[in-house]
Amino acid sequence: MILGFAIALSALIVLGGCAKQASETVVIKATDNGWDSQKLHNEIAKFIVDSAYDNYDFQLSTGSSTMNWQAIISGDVDLDIESWTDNVATYEADVASGDIVDVGILVPNSAQGLYVPRYVIEGDAARGIEAMAPDLKTVQDLEKYPELFPDDEDKTKGRIYGSIPGWMADEVLYKKYEAYGLNEMYNYARLGSESTLFASLSSAYNLGDAWVGYCYEPTWISGKLDIVLLEDAPYDKELFDQGLCEFPKQELKIVSSKNFAEKAPDLLEFFSKYQTGSELVSTALAHLDESGETHEQTAKWLLKENQNLLDEWLPADKAELVKAALQ
Repeated sequence: MILGFAIALSALIVLGGCAKQASETVVIKATDNGWDSQKLHNEIAKFIVDSAYDNYDFQLSTGSSTMNWQAIISGDVDLDIESWTDNVATYEADVASGDIVDVGILVPNSAQGLYVPRYVIEGDAARGIEAMAPDLKTVQDLEKYPELFPDDEDKTKGRIYGSIPGWMADEVLYKKYEAYGLNEMYNYARLGSESTLFASLSSAYNLGDAWVGYCYEPTWISGKLDIVLLEDAPYDKELFDQGLCEFPKQELKIVSSKNFAEKAPDLLEFFSKYQTGSELVSTALAHLDESGETHEQTAKWLLKENQNLLDEWLPADKAELVKAALQ
């Protein structure tokens, strides 16, 4: 009797311990590197995880992309949603070493480079704007038009708006500016933040003025305004670092730490299927800007408008839970 009771008690203790362990909350951290599209993806992911999965606490690690990349390698952060891996010099080596794991392709068709409003090239009859530079097609063509893009602070030169200081894109773009000789006729303006850069484009666009500068897709500005990416020499890996060709058309990825698969295997399945697109995200970011909603509210709006995506990303029972939470 005593032996049997002891065995039963031991079994209860073990089962109780297992139940406790099974119910423990697992913290999942994703990067927040500061740009709107990633913030939107983070809110979409958080809403889905909170609505359809038990025992997870979805948190964010706010910081620079460089700092957060190292945190993924060390295992302090689990996920980088919307990872611009072509901009990370150590990406291939980090994957080869097993410190970074490719989970899925988030956006298969991103772009970046120098843009102008379409009306600069084609005009806009509805707004009474005539074409200003109908022969402007490539970055090198800019050498013909410095007077079209004047620098208000230096009347002797035009102005090109560069990328954000500290971004790899800015280093490459400045090399391009010098390599193509545009430094002889243009000043290169760094505005310090994405919001300030996009405000300058939006202001020029509303006035129908000429503007040339860095942009990327997907963004709210590319979803809201009709802008054109200037062509460049075809991408070549060796020439790229010298600024002598176009930016690669990147696949924006979801990457994880080496521990994530074991830590959250059911979430790994979700994130491996979580794919959007440049046009979809740009439209959502334009809605974010126009509506004044938060990233969280816009995430719910996108999911309500595109509930078919939940069926592609999630098992049927999980998709139904998220749809119910959206009501």
